[in-house]
Amino acid sequence: MKEELTGKQNVPFSLDDNKLPEVIPRPQLRWWGFASASAILLVSGFAIGLLRLPKQKPPAQVTAANILPVKTKKIAAVKSYSVVQTYTGEVASVRTSELGFERSGRVIWLKVDRGERVITGSPIAKLDTSNLEAQRQQLLARKTQAIAVLDELKAGPRKEKIASSLAQLQDLEEQLKLEEIRRERRKKLYTDGAISRERYDEVAFNANALSRRLAAARSNLQELQVGTRKEQIVAQQAVVKQLDAQITDLEITIAKSTIKAPFSGKIAKRHLDEGTVVNGGQSVVRLVENAQPEVEIGVPLQLIAKIIPGSRKKVVIGQKTYLARVKSILPEVNPITRTRTVILNVKTSQPQSLAPGQIARLQLSQDLPTKGYWLPINSLARGEKGLWSSYVLAEPKQQGSPTKAYLVERRDVEILYTESDQVLVRGAIKSGDRVITEGIQRIVTGQLVRPVDDF
Repeated sequence: MKEELTGKQNVPFSLDDNKLPEVIPRPQLRWWGFASASAILLVSGFAIGLLRLPKQKPPAQVTAANILPVKTKKIAAVKSYSVVQTYTGEVASVRTSELGFERSGRVIWLKVDRGERVITGSPIAKLDTSNLEAQRQQLLARKTQAIAVLDELKAGPRKEKIASSLAQLQDLEEQLKLEEIRRERRKKLYTDGAISRERYDEVAFNANALSRRLAAARSNLQELQVGTRKEQIVAQQAVVKQLDAQITDLEITIAKSTIKAPFSGKIAKRHLDEGTVVNGGQSVVRLVENAQPEVEIGVPLQLIAKIIPGSRKKVVIGQKTYLARVKSILPEVNPITRTRTVILNVKTSQPQSLAPGQIARLQLSQDLPTKGYWLPINSLARGEKGLWSSYVLAEPKQQGSPTKAYLVERRDVEILYTESDQVLVRGAIKSGDRVITEGIQRIVTGQLVRPVDDF
């Protein structure tokens, strides 16, 4: 060819012309050569690799010796289950009192302090009673005087006084006789005209006056001889009783000026000190009884019927369990918790070890009707959509399987209740199924296994 190859010509390949292009550029020749060489090397390497692969061994034959042993449990349906629920309450003292005075006054003595134990009747605090003691002494003196007058009235007139009254009466009688004699003499003289009318009247007046004095003396003597009237004695007795009542009222006020422990217990709080002027009813100390403590626990209404007063229950306080007796059940329903309060007496030899306000727990069992199956918690595997799965033994479908070998099937179940190391479930299992209880992490569906009991 005379024409010079420049590499810029582009001669297409045409099937119609049934000819090869007369000119092929040099860059294309280089690319086609490189691609052809690479393909030859790749095919050669693949062939060599196939020649070097080891020959695959035939699958091992399944025998009784290489079947996985598993532990199983035959399940049975239950119609109900018992739920143990815990209800919380607190320790309450049998009696708690805010002790104070019934009257106002100044505190001059306060014996106890916080945490001290007191017994029934022991004095705790006292008010100033000096003015009350003075009033009491005055009333006692008046009572002594009234009693003396009453004794005199009861004893009646003295003999000496009666004798004096009798002598006075006799003297008046003698004087009256003398005056009557004089009056008769002067009456004759007056009739004869020897004396005037005035002198006669003077003697007659004296005689009449002595006659009236004599009558009074006789009455007085008679009164002395009869004695004191009952009405006077009764009136004086009333005066004495009135004074007794006033003294008793004052003594009660004095007694109330001292606070005494109404029951044995411990001083929980001291509100003031000596020298404080208190009002009537103001709390001085708080006393908490330390006898056998009580526990108050709210229980739902549906369980109240199962709690019988007098029955024994176990109560957990702190880390210790106590035996308690049901004392009573309060009739009202708590408007907040919608429960009724159960009061229990805790039996303990050391009541001081329990303090009011401690948390107390009461466990009660309740039977709930439902159908399910109890499984060990280790027999469950997590499934899908919140479900769980268990592995159940099924009869193999293949012919020639080893004797006592079973296929593993996966069954979905739903957990109803958990208790310790077992769970209550329901789902695609039935009574009589044998569930694998241990080693489920080694199990896959369709695997041949053999129960341990069958070895």
